[in-house]
Amino acid sequence: MAVPRHPRGLVHATPGRNRHVLDPSVPVVLLRIDPNPFHHGTLGAVRSLGRCGVEVHVAAEADRSPVARSRFVSQMHPPPPPGAPPAEIAAALRRIAARIARPAVLIPMDDAGAIAVSRLGEALTGTFLLPEQPGHLAERVADKALLPGLCRSAGIAHPATVEPRDESEAAAAVGDLGTPVVAKWSRPWLLPPDAGLRSTSLISTPHEARSLYRRGLGTGSALLLQKHLAPGGGDWFCHGYADGHGRLHGGGSGSKHRAWPRGAGLTAVGRWTPVPELRAMVERLVAELGYRGIFDIDFRIDPETGRYCLLDFNPRPGAQFRLFADADGLDVVRAQYLDLTHQRLPAGRALPGRTFVVENYAPLSALRALASAPPRELAWHAPDDPAPARHMAAEWSRHALRRLLRRSAPAPAALPGHRTEPPVAARATETERKASC
Repeated sequence: MAVPRHPRGLVHATPGRNRHVLDPSVPVVLLRIDPNPFHHGTLGAVRSLGRCGVEVHVAAEADRSPVARSRFVSQMHPPPPPGAPPAEIAAALRRIAARIARPAVLIPMDDAGAIAVSRLGEALTGTFLLPEQPGHLAERVADKALLPGLCRSAGIAHPATVEPRDESEAAAAVGDLGTPVVAKWSRPWLLPPDAGLRSTSLISTPHEARSLYRRGLGTGSALLLQKHLAPGGGDWFCHGYADGHGRLHGGGSGSKHRAWPRGAGLTAVGRWTPVPELRAMVERLVAELGYRGIFDIDFRIDPETGRYCLLDFNPRPGAQFRLFADADGLDVVRAQYLDLTHQRLPAGRALPGRTFVVENYAPLSALRALASAPPRELAWHAPDDPAPARHMAAEWSRHALRRLLRRSAPAPAALPGHRTEPPVAARATETERKASC
């Protein structure tokens, strides 16, 4: 697919608005290792940069992917397989670089990619343009076992978390923390795809804790049990891009109005809601860590203390990052592109109240959004790029039908003497959906 060539240097996001001038002469590579065909964040990055005239290459699974149908994709490339070691990821990126034949901005779109790129920083220098991130920092912030310590050093609240050393400690933690308990894995990107382990789940019994502990042995990811914060205080997130001097661009703070699955999953409807306290906390944490690059940080208010508790630090764009496209069209991926190609980063002009809706997760909200005036954005539907929304609708219908057929199929009979593990509670949380998206 050929990338459409808009007038050089003009950002096209919303007709009729003034836009920041951008030189699109450097190509970009979006890396996604997790094979999720419905990742709307990747499409958002494709459109954000493609509308500027940037040549967009995508290293991601193309089969059944609506993203591959976007008119703003210059070329799809085979991604490294899930669980690939850094050397294999480096080899895949070198093959892409050889096809492009000139340096390109590289933006990982999932944790596995961000961590691999952080490890490979020196090996990729000269081939790709990357933020000057302290070594292995992406892995440190994404590791949920290290997160409580990072929060303490920055004076940021974090829910009480236990890392059990054996089954007995896992069972005891359920009683100590109170039910339900949030069960998560310290390094979810290391979980084997066929292990049937969700990156985050809610559990209610010591037996479930013991079972999870046993199933996690040998995966390279430790089981963590965390105090559950009731969602009554609201779910919040903060996105941004930290430039070479640690200054933040292209993001903001938002509130989750609808989630998928309902009440606990990814952001299906979000609203740009400036919260100075959250921004100050994030600026403090970025400065404390020396973090550089794109981030997506999740918070929930502790109903007992009224404090914002940091739940997850994702070292890559959040799937809903386009919520924070400002009055000049600047978002986190454009901010990274401008910074790494040594172009001027404009002062942000926030659009409080702007909404972002994911149609397949919140169809009624999407219909209302279509009938309303901006500021709002839909994840899939775009008048200047209609093919991905059409393909998503068809694929999502087939996906829903396959799930329905699997649920209605009779369970296989257990073999004589075979003990089947009881299912662990499967109510997803924001962390889980972020890991899979």
